[in-house]
Amino acid sequence: MTKGVIATPHKVASEVGAQILRDGGNAIDAAIAANAVLCVVYPHMTSVAGDLMAIVWPAGAGAPVGLIGAGRSGELATVDAMRSRGHERMPERGVLTVTVPGTVEAWGRLLERFGTMGLGAVLEPAASLAAGGYLITPRLAEFLKAGAELLVREPAAQELYPPMEAGMLLRNPNLASVLLDLGRGGINTFYRGEIAAAIVAAIHRRDGLVTARDLAGHRSQWVEPITLNYRDVTVYELPAPTQGLAALAILARLNRLTPEELQPGPGFVARFKRIRDECYPLRDMYITDPDFSATPVAPFLDPDHAAVGGPGLREGGDTVYLCAADEHGNLVSLIQSVAFDFGSGIVAEGTGMLLQNRGCYFSLEAGHVNRLEPRKRTMHTLIPAMAARGGRPWAVFGTMGGDGQPQLQTQVLVNLVDHGLEPAEALARPRVRVVAGGGTTTLEADYPGAAQLARSDQHTQLMPPGHHTFGHAHAILIDGPADWRAGADPRSDGSAEIVH
Repeated sequence: MTKGVIATPHKVASEVGAQILRDGGNAIDAAIAANAVLCVVYPHMTSVAGDLMAIVWPAGAGAPVGLIGAGRSGELATVDAMRSRGHERMPERGVLTVTVPGTVEAWGRLLERFGTMGLGAVLEPAASLAAGGYLITPRLAEFLKAGAELLVREPAAQELYPPMEAGMLLRNPNLASVLLDLGRGGINTFYRGEIAAAIVAAIHRRDGLVTARDLAGHRSQWVEPITLNYRDVTVYELPAPTQGLAALAILARLNRLTPEELQPGPGFVARFKRIRDECYPLRDMYITDPDFSATPVAPFLDPDHAAVGGPGLREGGDTVYLCAADEHGNLVSLIQSVAFDFGSGIVAEGTGMLLQNRGCYFSLEAGHVNRLEPRKRTMHTLIPAMAARGGRPWAVFGTMGGDGQPQLQTQVLVNLVDHGLEPAEALARPRVRVVAGGGTTTLEADYPGAAQLARSDQHTQLMPPGHHTFGHAHAILIDGPADWRAGADPRSDGSAEIVH
């Protein structure tokens, strides 16, 4: 048995991760097993055919390492190809937004480098759930009803994910077969075997832009995380093509605020919006695939540098974030997504997998740094995070929330660092979010002073407390080699499970 802790947005996934620890696996094994379960039980937010980003602090290492498991656009993806199909800007859904799935290759890389169990062992619990069925949660039932208009466009998607009530059983035998095949044949069967053929056939049938060569050529990328000192902690984020620099940019500017200025209330909301509006245009101006254009770091980390605001990204992005630690000292911060809720809306026939719509973040403007080009990774919203104190690992944290992740993630860190809250309390506190484009600020209705702000500012919108647009964040604080405090976001269906 391995002592450890894991926090995820679905209790079943957390329990599976905890069981992997009890079976002797380490934090990385547990995280991948839980992630696979989330691909089954949280189809509105993720899929085996999505992307994955991770930061791992290996036992005994002096610093963490990052993994960028982002898929590229297809070899046929050009601005002209989109224009010839009648699009003046990237569509939000459908086959033209599909990019190469990065998750499975990332699972393989993580297990190869850090895991102690084989792919089959960590995927078996998810395969069993997909075959035997799982109970629909009230949150998933809401999404199935809200997404019916999208899913009805595709027969395979409508058949697999019709509107359902909470408590009903949902089975996905095709996905179970895919997971079992991966366990037996390894990641190559996904990118070069029968699963790859099914994905490519589904895309080709709909006149998409991703080919068999694109899948066969996919690779994840190991990277060195970028850092910023916030108060007395060092924060680690992933570099481009992720928006990790945007999170560090917000922290660099929050660093100059006093404890009083960081207290929740109307004053903080105004200051936070100003900082957000200084940082997001930098992201939209500079961040893209570094293989196509280098991203300057200095403007982000210089708190005196502010860019002129632009239109911003699309509002959307439903994602799963999870974190884990073990007694050996391994830590993992992992985030994985199908982009928007239910992704492209396309289920590749015979696989039970929703294809992601990550390509919707590309631009069709000729001079834009993130313009659509063949085999390119778009500016990516997924950003796991870690923090160290005194050179030692101190916190593992992150959140779902698409475009809003830098805002939501930094608020969690402020709660942990500046307000000294326990993880569960830090995650439960009401949050603020400026929506894409910057015109509207949303607040959970129980945020301090929310009613006053809504009355005085027509651009402030109140949302129900616990609304998913404010993220499903999770966090672990490391007090010692086998001593942790952890929390799971009450906005999710999740839990933090500790194995003693």
